[in-house]
Amino acid sequence: MATPTEPAQRRSALDRYFRIAERGSTVAREVRGGLATFFTMAYIVVLNPLIIGTQPDSTGSFLGGGDAPDLAAVAAATALVAGVMTILMGVVANYPLALATGLGLNAFVAFGVAALPGMTWADAMGLVVLEGLIILVLVLTGFREAVFHAVPAQLKTAISVGIGLFITIVGLVDAGFVRSGSGTPLELGIGGFLNGWPTLVFVVGLLLMIVLMARGVRGAILGGIVAATVLAVVVEAIAQLGSRTGADGEVRDPRAWGLNVPALPSSWVDTPDFSLLGQFSLLGSFERIGVVSVVLLVFTLLLADFFDTMGTMVAIGKEGDLLDAEGNPPGTRRILVVDSIAAAAGGAAGVSSNTSYIESATGVGEGARTGLASVVTGVAFLLTTFLAPVVAIVPYEAATPALVVVGFLMMTQVKGIDWDDVEIALPAFLTIVLMPFTYSISAGIGAGFVAHVVLKVARGKARQVHPLMWVTAALFVLYFAIDPVKEAFGVA
Repeated sequence: MATPTEPAQRRSALDRYFRIAERGSTVAREVRGGLATFFTMAYIVVLNPLIIGTQPDSTGSFLGGGDAPDLAAVAAATALVAGVMTILMGVVANYPLALATGLGLNAFVAFGVAALPGMTWADAMGLVVLEGLIILVLVLTGFREAVFHAVPAQLKTAISVGIGLFITIVGLVDAGFVRSGSGTPLELGIGGFLNGWPTLVFVVGLLLMIVLMARGVRGAILGGIVAATVLAVVVEAIAQLGSRTGADGEVRDPRAWGLNVPALPSSWVDTPDFSLLGQFSLLGSFERIGVVSVVLLVFTLLLADFFDTMGTMVAIGKEGDLLDAEGNPPGTRRILVVDSIAAAAGGAAGVSSNTSYIESATGVGEGARTGLASVVTGVAFLLTTFLAPVVAIVPYEAATPALVVVGFLMMTQVKGIDWDDVEIALPAFLTIVLMPFTYSISAGIGAGFVAHVVLKVARGKARQVHPLMWVTAALFVLYFAIDPVKEAFGVA
């Protein structure tokens, strides 16, 4: 096996291209990490169609132009774009970061854009393409990267910690281990108690990962996902629990499975339907809803996409020890270029903006350090276009323990923040707590940025604030107040 000290000519071409040994990794670790990332985020192939594929636009048409949902086409396009863009991230940026349709952004497109009077799905996806192209221009001109470099290093650390807590609560909620309570925002399980076989699968998977990690077993996270999935299949075969929700979206049985029902499929291979590709209208929305409405909608999409990726790539780099002294990942501009292209590609393929996924931290937790892991994840997504029934075997309850474990690993970075310096501690605190409490990475970053500027001004240190931090803080104030601004301009 090659080591960082071996001459470059003695390493394989794969090793030299991805700098595997140089970053202290191996091909086996990269493959294992790439698969772990895939299994942790493969749910998007099932979930994205349920969000954007089941909602008609203002004309009553569903995504693809039909009068009924076509979930298979949405799933195939979702997997295709995720696969292509994740491979591009690996090959171009050499970074262990996977991309797929952004949750939150897809819901906004479905309920806040396509449903507007006069708008069609093609118009809505055109806005997504437009937003991606604008972000790409901001990257190529250096603005997006400059904003990233203007953020204080310890605030970047706080972003990583906040994302760690964010993915932890995502894992706990998606698994049903934590739920909305009666009289409380959240509670343990059902009525304050753990109940149901799926919860047991989650607990067993989580404990198994913890034990394997504590014993230094390689592949602890991926092994835990596979073992929990096997247990889930056995449980479903015996108990016949079915899905937690019925066809109408209402909760049928809170003790059943959250998303995928872990049963062996009748068919392991399915022919993909790529009919959604190219179904977008770049400028149609201007005529339908007006210039002001378009500008505000694109701004909302842009700002969320803009900073989510920044926080995600820092968190991944911090977890993998890939950041430089200023907290910047290698090849920042290449990462941001690929992410920007992905946003536009998602719109062009009719599946909403694609963005970097924090679940990539699962692969980094397995040892991934290079873009080879992203290539593995991307290939797995491409295979999913044919093997969608296989992906449907893995339930939330088997995959989400990985998010909790990785959340712990990212939380350990909190010691890198100077908690005795109020100018750092308070913005860091707001960044960390608001991400999980608002279910939004952008909200946490925005609160931290605004608090940083306000505290500097309050203590007579306004000149120490980087000019771009002034700009981004002002943009976040506008972002937080976007609804009153829309009302002021008469936008629905």
